[in-house]
Amino acid sequence: MCRVSDDVEPGSVRVRLDLSYDGKDFSGWAKQAGGRRTVQGDIEDALRTVTRSARTYELTVAGRTDAGVHARGQVAHVDLPVEVWEEHREKLLKRLAGRLSRDVRIWRVAEAPAGFNARFSAVWRRYAYRVTDEPGGVDPLLRGHVLWHDWPLDVDAMNEAAAGLVGEHDFAAYCKKREGATTIRTLQRLSWERDESGIVTATVRADAFCHNMVRSLVGALLFVGDGHRPVQWPAEVLAAGVRDSAVHVVRPHGLTLEEVGYPADELLAARNREARNKRSLPGSAGGVDNCC
Repeated sequence: MCRVSDDVEPGSVRVRLDLSYDGKDFSGWAKQAGGRRTVQGDIEDALRTVTRSARTYELTVAGRTDAGVHARGQVAHVDLPVEVWEEHREKLLKRLAGRLSRDVRIWRVAEAPAGFNARFSAVWRRYAYRVTDEPGGVDPLLRGHVLWHDWPLDVDAMNEAAAGLVGEHDFAAYCKKREGATTIRTLQRLSWERDESGIVTATVRADAFCHNMVRSLVGALLFVGDGHRPVQWPAEVLAAGVRDSAVHVVRPHGLTLEEVGYPADELLAARNREARNKRSLPGSAGGVDNCC
């Protein structure tokens, strides 16, 4: 169950962290049992060490990326005791850089404005998925961030199919269902573009994403692009409203969280509250708590 209240405890300061990481050697963002390496675990360990604290300060993140997924514009927050923040604020960024492994970097550490929550105050997340259909494969220097698709891709057909997915929908057909979690999302943008090097990039922006949503959408559209499915097929899958085994979840290494968007400071608290409300499509009965 999610906390309804998000007030910072008296004597603490909420601190915003802007960061990036190469997901190759991480088992995702969230801490896991069994000693698996995660981004959250690495940062929390480093924070505890550089502040010489006996306790761990838990991070809240804008988007919980899966194993192998990268981030260029991830955002997190942590609540620190006032005395810890005051003692370390000036040198915290440099000390974290010295402690963290080179595949995760924190670029900015700052006291967050009132009402800020890295997860619930966000109004959108933007991902990019990169693919190449070059017959010779992926540039070896880009192999950790670009998927090789061994069929020629029709970008115009992919964009035509993508247009039928934009808007507010129940994306149950493209999500791995989690108990008590809604699959209703507003997909604000889904478009493909081929650059001069031949890399085809999907830009995917939504108010939030459910588990495996981006990789499933990309998988469906690649089937359209290579001619294995008609242009209308992804929208038909969406309308069916159930998980479709024909939708291929593409590999994680082509996916990068590029940016997280937040409203003006005076609107942060309102957005924080709104994001926790029960959510349903117009004309449907009831809703599901959006915070889980």
